[in-house]
Order: sequence, then structure tokens, then C-alpha cells
Amino acid sequence: MLLIPAIDLKNGQCVRLRQGLMEEATVFSDKPVDMAMHWVKQGARRLHLVDLDGAFVGKPQNLGAIKAILDEVSKDVPVQLGGGIRDLDTIEKYLDLGLSYVIIGTAAIKNPQFLRDACDAFPNQIIVGLDAKDGLVATDGWAKVTKYHVTEVGQRFADYGVHSIIYTDIGRDGMMSGVNIEATVKLAEAVSVPVIASGGLTNLDDIRALCAVQSSGVEGAVTGRAIYEGSIDFKQAQDLADELAEV
Repeated sequence: MLLIPAIDLKNGQCVRLRQGLMEEATVFSDKPVDMAMHWVKQGARRLHLVDLDGAFVGKPQNLGAIKAILDEVSKDVPVQLGGGIRDLDTIEKYLDLGLSYVIIGTAAIKNPQFLRDACDAFPNQIIVGLDAKDGLVATDGWAKVTKYHVTEVGQRFADYGVHSIIYTDIGRDGMMSGVNIEATVKLAEAVSVPVIASGGLTNLDDIRALCAVQSSGVEGAVTGRAIYEGSIDFKQAQDLADELAEV
């Protein structure tokens, strides 16, 4: 089970949101590079970056901070990033900077052909981000809920050749209310690619619960507020996940 620390960028700072609301941002650091290095030193084997401003504007907004992080850590651990990615040129630019995986969310729902083209142009480097509320996919920074069910969309995008799917339960994101294991497993069993859980990770019991369903196709989990506020010690959590994988 791969635990992936999240670094959400807003105005060049490392923040966390509650349920995707920009006005509910808590600043945890004004030095994102130092934060990235901290998680790598704690044993992170991948990092998750989100350009929050980019997600809302529709184009990259935190390039300075993103490039600084990639310059520092991309030789040591893979880095995945989402937010404001709407064209192939942006993907190529990010990959040239050292990014390992690009996450496409809203643009995949609104323009599936773009996702298909991205998978063809950059094989094994495209992750699709599916954010859902009550099982229905949401877009535009979670501001709009579509009529599309997450499992149906996931199956279609898996056929396009995405590397994996990050599944976020909007209702639990940043709320410290536990991972929606049932919904995550349902998606993982319905698709042919690995699923990464996101939203609600709170304590070591969540780690144990995720590890118990790893065989269903749940490859890892993105963790944010819990490791920043201290309800989870990241190193302890990753060590536990590794131990349970050996059982």
C-alpha cells in the first residue's frame, strides 16, 4: 500500500482545503520545497501535487513552486500532479520538468478525446482523477456534479489506457471522517487499472482497512490533512502498511 503525501499549492503556499472550498484553505507552509523534502525524508515513495489555483483558472498557476519541488525531489521519488491541465503542450512541459505522472480531472470528463489523446501520446504517465459526490462525478473544482456514475466513467477511461485512477470522495475530503472504503473498493473491482484512494484518511485504522482491501485493486492512498495536523504519523503509517503487505 503506497501512502502518498499531498502538497496542495495556492498562491505558492502549501495549504489544505475542506471539501474543495478555496475559502476553507488552511496554510501549513510557505515553503513547499521544504515540505516536499520533509515527506521524502519520512519515507514517502511518491508525492502528490495539486495546483489549486490552476484547477480553478484552467491553466498552470504555481509553476515556480512546482519546478522548485521537481528540481529537488524528482530524482529520488516519482511526483504526480493535477490542476489546470487542459492540453497536450502543458503535459509535455510538466513531464520535461521531471514530473512522472500527470493527473487529468475535469478536462477528462468534459473532453474525453483529450484524455484518450494524452494516453496515446504519453503512455503510462496519465492518471485520471475522478471526484465524486454520492457516486456521481463532479467537475470544476467540485463545483458541478454531473449525471455520470463514477464506476461507468472509470471503466471507460481505463479502456483508454490510463495508468491509474485517483478516486476522491468529496464529502470526506479534508473532513477527517475516514476513507469511503466501500465506494473505493466498488470502483477498484469495476476497473482494470489500479485505484488510489483520496479523501478522509484519518488514522491508522484507515490504513489497516485499506490494506485489507488491497487485493481488490486499491494500490494506495493520498493523505493530506491527517499528516499535517498529526492524527497520522506518516512514517509510522507507511511502515504499518508495509508490514501488513508482508503478512
